[in-house]
Amino acid sequence: MLILTTPTMQGKKITQYIGLVTGEAILGANIFKDFFAGIRDIVGGRSASYEKELRRAKEIAIQEMVAQAQAQGCNAIVGVDLDYETIGSGSGTNMLMVSASGTAVVYED
Repeated sequence: MLILTTPTMQGKKITQYIGLVTGEAILGANIFKDFFAGIRDIVGGRSASYEKELRRAKEIAIQEMVAQAQAQGCNAIVGVDLDYETIGSGSGTNMLMVSASGTAVVYED
């Protein structure tokens, strides 16, 4: 499956535009990760635990989007957009949400 952020495919001809495909992933980041990420934010540096969770959520969202496109007989997704959000903050548990969307297409070389 070819996945592109651009709306066109250089050197390839899109023969069918099938439609919108999406994928979402919402993952919990436990209170200990939140605590240590907060400390790291105070002293500087990167939060490896958050980065790992974001990568995992992105992979899940993209996999769901690809599965939708494949189920419709497509061989590419163009115009892909990834959005990242944090849900919740007062309850001690934050949720990380990643959504992926794009246009499923069929192309030929």
